[in-house]
Amino acid sequence: MAAELVEAKNMVMSFRVSDLQMLLGFVGRSKSGLKHELVTRALQLVQFDCSPELFKKIKELYETRYKKNTESVPQPHRPLDPLTMHSTYDRAGTVPRTPLAGPNIDYPVLYGKYLNGLGRLPAKTLKPEVRLVKLPFFNMLDELLKPTELVPQNNEKLQESPCIFALTPRQVELIRNSRELQPGVKAVQVVLRICYSDTSCPQEDQYPPNIAVKVNHSYCSVPGYYPSNKPGVEPKRPCRPINLTHLMYLSSATNRITVTWGNYGKSYSVALYLVRQLTSSELLQRLKTIGVKHPELCKALVKEKLRLDPDSEIATTGVRVSLICPLVKMRLSVPCRAETCAHLQCFDAVFYLQMNEKKPTWMCPVCDKPAPYDQLIIDGLLSKILSECEDADEIEYLVDGSWCPIRAEKERSCSPQGTILVLGPSDANGLLPTPSVNGSGALGSTGGGGPASSVENGKPGADVVDLTLDSSSSSEDEEEEEEDEDEDEEGPRPKRRCPFQKGLVPAC
Repeated sequence: MAAELVEAKNMVMSFRVSDLQMLLGFVGRSKSGLKHELVTRALQLVQFDCSPELFKKIKELYETRYKKNTESVPQPHRPLDPLTMHSTYDRAGTVPRTPLAGPNIDYPVLYGKYLNGLGRLPAKTLKPEVRLVKLPFFNMLDELLKPTELVPQNNEKLQESPCIFALTPRQVELIRNSRELQPGVKAVQVVLRICYSDTSCPQEDQYPPNIAVKVNHSYCSVPGYYPSNKPGVEPKRPCRPINLTHLMYLSSATNRITVTWGNYGKSYSVALYLVRQLTSSELLQRLKTIGVKHPELCKALVKEKLRLDPDSEIATTGVRVSLICPLVKMRLSVPCRAETCAHLQCFDAVFYLQMNEKKPTWMCPVCDKPAPYDQLIIDGLLSKILSECEDADEIEYLVDGSWCPIRAEKERSCSPQGTILVLGPSDANGLLPTPSVNGSGALGSTGGGGPASSVENGKPGADVVDLTLDSSSSSEDEEEEEEDEDEDEEGPRPKRRCPFQKGLVPAC
């Protein structure tokens, strides 16, 4: 085992540039670069992805180079058919278990990688620097196919790139035993992801033009375009992982995937993963478990925000925070925001996760900046405030980190029921006479609640005025309308004189 590995490395070290290019082209790796780069690439291939076919190819190239025998050599420009290569292993029904990459590596795992990538396919494996962004709603269980570049085979605009792979018994068992998210959709899935072939940073999913995906003998549905309501704006297509599970053979049989794509100058890569899809409720529960920020830390953040800036001429004494979610205009239940956001205003984590589950954008609804899932926190201080302050929709943080509720204007302007003052003619001592009371204990004739006068024993009675009524009450409005109608019919009437006598002061 170890001797064969050392022998293969020694043979590779003796290869010329043309031999190295033939070997790397045999397995679909890049053939460009200086000799030391090609040697390094070939040695890594022997160390980590060596297979019986690869070892045989190395021996053939070595023997051809030094003419140790006269056996025929396969033409380098005619790669072997991967389906034919795989069938030689399937006929026996077993997989050879001779490890070629060291005693600590299980050969069936290497064999699965060998099927997945990649030697006899038009696509070639890129450097490991090519990565895709992590998706919150998908937990990766296995990597079935590393990011592999879609290489055009001719000058046609429409290209086809096939690849084959086989699932292990453990992977098949995971898929079959997983729960159903909806009828026909398993939680454990085999998904295809496509992105730009850019190694500078993790890449988001991006479909090439004219994409079509065929799994075995059936075409897989690809997300369509969102219609645009704005004039002159092209419709956008949501680029998400493509679920291939329902069209695959859930057995040891090989699956063939053919990607049809438009060749318009940009380079794309494809990858296959075994994933477990999560729901918004599962992400919310995880956020509640590991993403709650302690109230004292939130209080310290408030103090930091309101701390006096010596370079600023304006001192901030407080900041208002709404208890209403800006997404759905409802009271917050799980206040959350991104740690990278500069504001204290929160949004509801429940609705935020539900919206991103349907259409992932991960943008903060307050500041319109990226707010990915791994940067979300639950504000422990605001959660405590929500449980203690149930009668206000807004609060104000103060400089010392404390807070106070802000009631609505109507609530603050409401005053208790005012007392009724009795106004009448003053007597000789300047005191108001006592109002008359009828037999039932009520004040003498007060009309309909407005100011009225009565005559008792030939003398004018006291006037009763309700000071709680304002000038905009509905009763006075109705009286003014009736007066306007009377003026239209009978002409203008003489102005009424105030029934109150002089010398009275308004009640305070």
